[in-house]
Amino acid sequence: MDKIIRRAFIDSVGTAVYIIIVVSFIFSLRVLAPKEDIIIIPIAMLLLFVCSAAITGFLVFGKPVMLYIDGKKKEAISLLSYTLGILALITLISFIFLIAYNNLF
Repeated sequence: MDKIIRRAFIDSVGTAVYIIIVVSFIFSLRVLAPKEDIIIIPIAMLLLFVCSAAITGFLVFGKPVMLYIDGKKKEAISLLSYTLGILALITLISFIFLIAYNNLF
């Protein structure tokens, strides 16, 4: 069980780090954005969305699906549950920081 929790923590933190990197990349592109609307912006954003969904889907669901296919259904459900729980906890913590930041400044 300790191995499953450790794997869930790594997958959740990996997903959170990936999201932070993508958001940082998007914020860095604001400087380069053209003043007028061009067709490539929504295309690039949609491609980024699809690519990010695939990467985060792999991080969250990859190992649980492999375990489930191998017949380890209980471990698969546990890993997925812990991963989603830890990811929800990270999300909650980020919202708490956001609320605290807005109340302080």
